[in-house]
Amino acid sequence: MLTYPEFDPVAFSIGPVKVHWYGLMYVAGFVAAWWLARRRAAAPRSTWKPADVDDLIFFAAIGVILGGRLGWVLVYGFEGLRADPPSILRVWEGGMSFHGGLAGVMIAIALFARRRGRRIADVFDFTAPLPAVGLFAGRIGNFINGELWGAPTDLPWGMLVEGEVRHPSQLYEAALEGLVLFAALWWFTSKPRARLAPAGLFLTGYAAFRFAVEFVRLPDAHLGYLAFGWLTMGQLLSLPMLAAGLAMLAWSVKRREPSGNYA
Repeated sequence: MLTYPEFDPVAFSIGPVKVHWYGLMYVAGFVAAWWLARRRAAAPRSTWKPADVDDLIFFAAIGVILGGRLGWVLVYGFEGLRADPPSILRVWEGGMSFHGGLAGVMIAIALFARRRGRRIADVFDFTAPLPAVGLFAGRIGNFINGELWGAPTDLPWGMLVEGEVRHPSQLYEAALEGLVLFAALWWFTSKPRARLAPAGLFLTGYAAFRFAVEFVRLPDAHLGYLAFGWLTMGQLLSLPMLAAGLAMLAWSVKRREPSGNYA
């Protein structure tokens, strides 16, 4: 058994302004994604330029923040919003939905692709490894905030939280949806792949990992289990992602279209 260290969610203060670790994790995720995307853009035969990456990350950041917050409020925090409408702006307190963020990013990427005359599928493929970096950082932020704990456990790495030993499900997700998924996608995209194969692998991998971890992660108290005594909202939202990812992979294998990300 491990004891949760009870982190201070505020990293530092500048006068009356408090800078939270959760917000810093998002900044770290965006900076890392920008740096990695620039490295990939500099690869031989790449059709991307550094300026393209700068604009892409800007579009993606707006999509993640708006989509992630709106998605969480609509699915998980609508009752809290009714009681306290300004809470929608307090993103530093936590409350960001990956599925909402993904929808926001997809819209932002579509707008970027249209402005730059690129195929949307190619931009999805180029960005496929990047969300995993932000997922890792975000789950570490959840751990620091002391939120999204798992179910009670007697495993030796369980965390003692408020008198009960629980699965550190935030760390499970950081490892699987973050480190493992990033490593697999970064390796997979290190050479040209057929169109939509990287994007399909990302959706399939994330959905499978998220679905698995939800078995030991407690659902939101006001939602509970949706069916069968185990189905959570996170699992329900992951099923369309899994279906879409598998469909993309099947389409990619069948069509074998070359990626537009390489000359």
